[in-house]
Amino acid sequence: MVTSLRRSRLEFLQVLLLTILGFAVMGYHPGLEDDGVYLTAIKADLNPSLYPHDQNFFELQLQATLFDGTMARGITLTGIPVAWAELLVQFGSIFLILWSCLQIAKHLFADATARWAGVAFTSAMMTLPVAGTALCLVDQHLHPRNVATALILFAVSRILAEKRWQAVPLLLLAFAFHPIMAAMGISFCFFLTFVTTNALVKLVGSFRGSAAALVPLGWLFESPTPVWHRALETRSYFFLSRWSWYELLGAFAPLFLFGLLGYIARRQGKTKLAQFAVAVFAYGVFQQAVAIVILTSPALIRLTPLQPMRFLHLIYFFLTLVAGCMIGQYILRDSAWRWALFLLLTNGSMFASQRALYSSSEHLEVPGRQTSNPWVQSFAWIRQNTPTSAYFAMDPNYLAAPGEDYHSFRALAERSQLADAIKDTSVVTQVPELGPVWQRQVDAAHGWNTFQLNDFERLKSDFGVDWVLVSHPPPAGLDCKWHNNTVSVCQIPAN
Repeated sequence: MVTSLRRSRLEFLQVLLLTILGFAVMGYHPGLEDDGVYLTAIKADLNPSLYPHDQNFFELQLQATLFDGTMARGITLTGIPVAWAELLVQFGSIFLILWSCLQIAKHLFADATARWAGVAFTSAMMTLPVAGTALCLVDQHLHPRNVATALILFAVSRILAEKRWQAVPLLLLAFAFHPIMAAMGISFCFFLTFVTTNALVKLVGSFRGSAAALVPLGWLFESPTPVWHRALETRSYFFLSRWSWYELLGAFAPLFLFGLLGYIARRQGKTKLAQFAVAVFAYGVFQQAVAIVILTSPALIRLTPLQPMRFLHLIYFFLTLVAGCMIGQYILRDSAWRWALFLLLTNGSMFASQRALYSSSEHLEVPGRQTSNPWVQSFAWIRQNTPTSAYFAMDPNYLAAPGEDYHSFRALAERSQLADAIKDTSVVTQVPELGPVWQRQVDAAHGWNTFQLNDFERLKSDFGVDWVLVSHPPPAGLDCKWHNNTVSVCQIPAN
């Protein structure tokens, strides 16, 4: 008993160290990309006076998740500041992901060296892109997908431990946070249970509709509008036909590899590993077939935003874990210098890729740290020095501006803005009713770089915006309150 407790404590510390290493390698960027929706929603839940002009651009999309409400209630109960709460939940999600990977590896590999190599490899590769899905294994900011992934992987470990009923509440909780990813997890857990028990499951029919059938969105079968099509066209990764050859290879090769692994493991008498590989293969083939039907059928085009190819996310997790385990078993073994080289190469290469990707921002944008990103500096000034009722206009493509690094204005400045042409398009594909509003606002700001005072006055007259974020030096006639070398924060003068 003492030895078991000591072993558990040691494992806890080892996973904690790998969590710290993985977190340091992948970086942390609150307010980045999708966090522009989730962090904004959390802040709106905590302070309803925020975002009086554009709440629909984040509230409607989150009707199917309890994530923002749960975070807001937790922050209210604990008194932890939003920024620290996000950081703690992100770190906790990474820890649970790696802990679950260790538990899965224990059932698949007898060698302890193999298990830890698998967890270490997964820790290093958390920002690995998943084929052409626009996903990586773990987001560099708090995302309900991270939380749902941790719960799904833990559920998988419970099934492998033959404690299947423990997986049910974990999957239900994952579904409450991220329905689409949880539906993929439920689908995989069905195949894993089927393979490991060799029994028919009466509920198989309920899964035939795949993840798409599990998301209760009534708009899915309505006729799509031209505006919705316009928004959809900005998301090329939704369409399998537009993937590059190497992205298609990344979609199909893992299925072949797991099929091959299942065959080899069974011949070697490694029953658990063989069953797991067969479950991954069967899940992948099934979901791939469903995805092809959805993405090639015009009648099902409204299902496209559910991104059925994202079933690859789980497969890539398992591929990374198993590959790491095999590296440990057959290459690293007990060699200290091989382990050192392995950790240096994997962590070093992924760290370098993240620094190149977000070169204008601190690698770890933790609370209390001053930022050198000029755009984030302007967002901080706006948050601290403008009224909560302020309504901003800016370049619809500001997220892709040099040095911006895809930081969300709404999430970090905590102010309303006219719709953008990059992130808000994703919201429109999920909530088509926003299409006309989005189109009108984006079109009104077309040609932003050539705008003069009369153009800003037109936006004020048409939409009620009273502040603008423009490049520095600003156009003549604006009442500018702050600037750095990149952007200026200005008011539109009263008529």
